[in-house]
Amino acid sequence: MATYDLAVIGGDGVGPEVTGQALKALRAAADRFGFAVTTTDYDLGGERYLRTGEVLPDSVVDELRRHDAILLGAVGTPDVPPGVLERGLLLKLRFTFDQYVNWRPVKLYEGVPTPIAGLTPERCDLVVVRENTEGLYAGAGGSLYTGTPAEVATQESLNTRHGVERVVRFAFDQAQARRKQLTLCHKTNVLTFAGDLWQRTVDAVAADYPDVQTDYVHVDAMCLYLVQSPERFDVVVTDNLFGDIVTDLGAAVQGGLGLAASGNLNPAKTTPSMFEPVHGSAPDIAGKGWANPVAAVLSAAMCMAHLGEQKAADAVEAAAAHQLTTLGGMAGAAMGYSTEEIGDRIAADIAQGA
Repeated sequence: MATYDLAVIGGDGVGPEVTGQALKALRAAADRFGFAVTTTDYDLGGERYLRTGEVLPDSVVDELRRHDAILLGAVGTPDVPPGVLERGLLLKLRFTFDQYVNWRPVKLYEGVPTPIAGLTPERCDLVVVRENTEGLYAGAGGSLYTGTPAEVATQESLNTRHGVERVVRFAFDQAQARRKQLTLCHKTNVLTFAGDLWQRTVDAVAADYPDVQTDYVHVDAMCLYLVQSPERFDVVVTDNLFGDIVTDLGAAVQGGLGLAASGNLNPAKTTPSMFEPVHGSAPDIAGKGWANPVAAVLSAAMCMAHLGEQKAADAVEAAAAHQLTTLGGMAGAAMGYSTEEIGDRIAADIAQGA
């Protein structure tokens, strides 16, 4: 029997609450499909930083490296300055573990209300593959004469052929396994150097995937089409910043951040990949049992798929989708169900094969 060793970072706010339900679903799937899961909890996030001044010690990085995958709830508290946790924890993990793919499904489930009038699930089922370790998030840049009227700030976008090609190949692989359509999203008419590298790379790699149709869309047009006609997209590949922006728009289209799952992937599995909902720590509702755990549960399903337990992943997604339909989109306390009660219902569906 396979055993998977997971690192669990509950984090701040509602993070521990939704992560608890994700683990509940994961363990129900393990029992049903015959594998085992061990977990180690790590105290990381805003509360630890405020308490100790530490963000991510190197000793903890070494420990995390030994796990098969990482489940992250959410990090962030109002008292922690912007950038401390983003660069010191989240980006550090992505860069250190070479999690060069950010995987964000945009999928509308049956019964989930969407702000897009007339949108149906069969018209909204795409994946955004975001480059996760380069671009504007690489950290290149600086400031001069800070705090004076003459202040200058620069932030450079770094794009390498190696970094672009590997994420593009990953995206082509996903398109090959889905509906055989890949769209490059960039801004080639203005970002002529970076955009040219991305376009030429897609054109070159496309020769190895003759069954996959390719398309291009400017990022501003992507924001329009994602709302008006999401069915035109299957797999979208894009750079770090553009991917960060369009996936949150995609989350709105699919019903909100409470349903948005993500994976930060090292496809070679030489280091652990990290799976997390993208809704943030929501400190204003922490401890009230109002948080929707579905995004965390779907992130756990992605984790299982990455580890090779596809049947378990499918069962977890199906159970979450069933509860979304049953509970009318699942608005947490507004529907009369707490975070834990929703998690219990999903776990029961998994165990029963519903």
